[in-house]
Amino acid sequence: TGLSGNLIVLSVLYKGGLLMGSAYMTVGELSSFLMYAFWVGISIGGLSSFYSELMKGLGAGGRLWELIERKPQLPFNEGITLGKDLFRGALEFKDVEFAYPTRPETSIFKDFSLSIPAGSVMALVGPSGTGKSTIVSLLLRLYDPISGTITVDGFDIRQLNPLWFRTKIGTVSQEPVLFSCSIAENIAYGAEDPSTVTAEEIQKVAEIANAASFIRDFPKGFDTVVGEKGILLSGGQKQRIAIARALLKNPKILLLDEATSALDAENEYLVQEALDRLMEGRTVLIIAHRLSTIQNADFVAVLGQGKILECGKHEELLANPNGLFKKLMQKQAFLQNSDTFALDLQSREKDILKENV
Repeated sequence: TGLSGNLIVLSVLYKGGLLMGSAYMTVGELSSFLMYAFWVGISIGGLSSFYSELMKGLGAGGRLWELIERKPQLPFNEGITLGKDLFRGALEFKDVEFAYPTRPETSIFKDFSLSIPAGSVMALVGPSGTGKSTIVSLLLRLYDPISGTITVDGFDIRQLNPLWFRTKIGTVSQEPVLFSCSIAENIAYGAEDPSTVTAEEIQKVAEIANAASFIRDFPKGFDTVVGEKGILLSGGQKQRIAIARALLKNPKILLLDEATSALDAENEYLVQEALDRLMEGRTVLIIAHRLSTIQNADFVAVLGQGKILECGKHEELLANPNGLFKKLMQKQAFLQNSDTFALDLQSREKDILKENV
């Protein structure tokens, strides 16, 4: 280190000064020793840095090998697959209890039951932190419930091949994952074998997803590289590419997790229009807060206290004056009206300022 090098130089100066005072050493010899001491100090500092970096590398390598050799707790490519005649996409949660492994003392679901008929659209609403997004993780079998069952067409998902089952599920989340490659490659990633996807197929799903127009505005079109996590695209553009990817996958089950919650009104309209096309003929689970996202759902379920508190058609739940869904919608309507009033007020203030100028 720098300290050891300085100590060596100081030691040479001290000893050399004593020897020069006793006429045992000349100035030239002391200068030579100082140069030697300087280079020795640099070498020791380099060895010290090398040792430090070596220890860091060994530690990182050890953690890397732990990950490489780690055995999955859930099977990855084992279990049964269902034929087209059996697989319709009906989902059912029955008396599910779940807590995250990192927080086993905090129960997310307790006696959670929900049935989603094949080909229907189920909207799931509720206050933040009630576990709505956890349902997506359970359906994708990233975790298994502590007790209870989750079935697909009557088959426990623990009996199904996870790799096969995930190919039958499409997801569009609030923050879609895009890779640092071209738009075409990001869309093709939805297919089981991206190398077999043609440019015509990519353009077709992009048209349906309301994405083709903005893609063609880029100088390189579908060959435009979007950057890490799609950083070069807006939120609405990323969502529409994610929808195009899901369309190309053509899943039997579709999971929409807050897909429009972070968008402005214009982008929300374009994304919602694309989502409506995507949902046709599929079993759909929508997790959302906005009324515009769930008003066309066949059924609405209200989640709270780790279980379903209300479930029924949109109109039926709104007709219950004391229901939780009614209160959630009234609160949302109030907030939307407040936002609209604030925007109108800002617009009027700008007009007044322009007139005064």
